[in-house]
Amino acid sequence: MLNNKTILVTGGTGSFGHQFVSYVLNNYEPKKVIIYSRDEYKQFIMQNEYKNHPQYKKLRFFIGDVRDKERLYRAFEGVDYVIHAAALKQVPACEYNPIEAVRTNIDGAINIVDAALDRGVKKVVALSTDKAVNPINLYGGTKLVSDKLFIAANAYAGEKDVNFSVVRYGNVAGSRGSVIPFFRNIVANGGTALPITDYQMTRFWISLEQGVELVIKALNEAKGGETFISKIPSFKITDLAQAILPGCEMPEVGIREGEKLHEIMVTREDSMLTYEYEKHFIVYPHFDWWNPNKIQAGGKKVEQGFEYSSGNNTEWLSVDELKELLKGVEEH
Repeated sequence: MLNNKTILVTGGTGSFGHQFVSYVLNNYEPKKVIIYSRDEYKQFIMQNEYKNHPQYKKLRFFIGDVRDKERLYRAFEGVDYVIHAAALKQVPACEYNPIEAVRTNIDGAINIVDAALDRGVKKVVALSTDKAVNPINLYGGTKLVSDKLFIAANAYAGEKDVNFSVVRYGNVAGSRGSVIPFFRNIVANGGTALPITDYQMTRFWISLEQGVELVIKALNEAKGGETFISKIPSFKITDLAQAILPGCEMPEVGIREGEKLHEIMVTREDSMLTYEYEKHFIVYPHFDWWNPNKIQAGGKKVEQGFEYSSGNNTEWLSVDELKELLKGVEEH
């Protein structure tokens, strides 16, 4: 599918971009892979990491910001597929800098859509987050708008051979600012107690590789307008603490502003549009322009009122399973 194709990744020097580029170079024969990002130093580091790779000469590094439509138009020339991973993601930073969050996460999405439509891109997959579902903070609000923009972009496409889809997942295991590096840092500094915001708190477990595989699935299967969601296990934050430091004290410190008790991927309101497959869910659009004949075979419509949450999941990780998974988790 990606053989002899030109792929561009916005925010390409981030943790997802690193994993995606590695996956593509090791599993396909692309024509070109463009890493589009703002930080020249991160690009320099990434270039050095791949210098000895057999397909290194297929990499291109573009300095640019998704806020800059003119630069995107230049970068998108000749591109077949776009993976949109660039975003301002830190919840407190977005709250304190709301206009900046809007300019990157919303205005940037508009620029991606316009450039893709006008430059002949064939497929666009945008990365979303559980925080876009029933958002309670600005980051989630901007990502909800972004998701809606990419889904609606399919109506703007007209007769053009292009489709836009979304993939949604929660915090990747070991991602910067998440609970695993937070707990590990406490332990590394001699701490014996791991603070728990709420004893009932749960999260989904997803690795970077699983996130990349979901994007590949969307590239391969999307008809335009779908939101892809992986079926993944849940864990209790208290169990994670015990997996990292067995027998530790776990003082309950209270939930932080903008934080949810559970991660939600499919809402009850979306249940009338959601189909369950063996390893994933797809939320289909519900607009006049959407053709129901595009619904993939092999799925089963979920019951009305269904909700996919880390708190009501059917698959759970035990403390021992978490210990094993943690061995392969590095901070991203």
